Amino acid sequence: MRERWSSKTIFIFAAIGSAVGLGNIWRFPYMTYKYGGGAFIIPFLIAMVLLGIPLLILEFAIGQKFQKGPVGAFKKIDSRLRGIGAGAVISGFIICVYYAVVMAWTLIYFVKSFSLKLPWAANAENYFFSNVLNLSDSISSIGGINWVVLISLLGIWIAIYFCVRNGVQSIGKALKLFIPLPLILLVVLFFRGITLPGALTGIFYYIKPDFTVLFSSELWIAAASQVFFTLSLGFGVMTAYASYNDPKQDITKSSIITGIADGAISLFAGFVVFSIIGYMAQATSSTVAEVATSGPGLAFVVFPQALSLMPFAAVFSVLFFLTLFSLGIDSAFSLVEAVVTVIEDKTKKIKKETIALVVCAVMFCLGTIFATDAGLYFLDIFDHFITNFGLILVGIFECIAVGWIYGAENIRSFVNSVSDWKIGKWWNVSINYLIPIILGTLLIVQFVNELSGNYGGYPSWSIYLGWTVVLVPFVTGLVMVFNNKN
Repeated sequence: MRERWSSKTIFIFAAIGSAVGLGNIWRFPYMTYKYGGGAFIIPFLIAMVLLGIPLLILEFAIGQKFQKGPVGAFKKIDSRLRGIGAGAVISGFIICVYYAVVMAWTLIYFVKSFSLKLPWAANAENYFFSNVLNLSDSISSIGGINWVVLISLLGIWIAIYFCVRNGVQSIGKALKLFIPLPLILLVVLFFRGITLPGALTGIFYYIKPDFTVLFSSELWIAAASQVFFTLSLGFGVMTAYASYNDPKQDITKSSIITGIADGAISLFAGFVVFSIIGYMAQATSSTVAEVATSGPGLAFVVFPQALSLMPFAAVFSVLFFLTLFSLGIDSAFSLVEAVVTVIEDKTKKIKKETIALVVCAVMFCLGTIFATDAGLYFLDIFDHFITNFGLILVGIFECIAVGWIYGAENIRSFVNSVSDWKIGKWWNVSINYLIPIILGTLLIVQFVNELSGNYGGYPSWSIYLGWTVVLVPFVTGLVMVFNNKN
């Protein structure tokens, strides 16, 4: 008998927890600011309806219908297609290896926040790159192991293990803490942020609409890209999670709630981020444009610097990094659970605790390369190639497998048979044509950009390493197609 979520609500919590992560804090707000402020919401919502939710329905549906993780689910469609599921899980595996390192940085900052004077107050940029990362001059200078980061990384993996060791039961218990906690903390940070001088200026820059950008193809590509990545599509996670559903769980409702929740949290997080960015701009006599950034630079340089300027700086620093940790941990253990599910589907005799322990141990060991002095460079390379190429390829192949081989109408009929909210034939069109075209366009645009020169000015050998990261799941999938006994 397959495990089951303790309730339908817990499954939705799990899906939201996987979708909502660090990117909702450090990517979406900056994308909104960069691409026309409030105008960005229009293509984002359109992409959510036409790309995100339909693909989420697909991933939920095959997991729930076949009661298998991503490899087993695609094998049920056609044994040759199990490679698509394998490619998704391997991509998620790679992402989780370096994502946990970012979580380790968060843990370091959280612990250091319990100080009378925040250690990064004098120079947040120097503190992050020199004190925390001990960053080398280039990716070629790997240097030694950063023991503080490595020990923190071990702590993260221990936490992840205890969240996944008993499968959906232990995950369900963890979610009861890690879903409401970041929301409560974001609300606290929001009310603190909007009371700061300069906050309204920051928020104005965040939401001020520039409708002229709606005619820019770059804007629409950015919106589609954001939706695809923010919903954790192409990782194998949503299929794995849905495989533990009751076969009659309402798929359409679950997908729409997950999409709306993720978008709403992203939008709300932007108000938190830009209220504090506006404050920092005023406090340092800078412009919002000079302060605004995305990625690790926002979370570990700009925000810490801004927090250090506030009254009760340590208190709000603790709250902020606890927010980051609680947002990130859900996404991290969902990626691990996808891997564990695939292995458990294949090897029924091994206890789940043992599988989880081995998977976490292997991921920790592989993560040591990101805990070196050149770790940030390797993380940047891996993240760039796997997210811009690997995951998009998975999404395209998923649509081909379900839309053209199994038949989108077959999945739509199943979804409607278990859902109160019915989906029309527009979904078939989206899976068969629209989503592959959108993702194919994204892939071509990214590839053309790569031809303009080595990404980030990195040496050629590291670019080859990046392409290897993309090829590993892709080639694995191809091998499984051609090495098919049936």
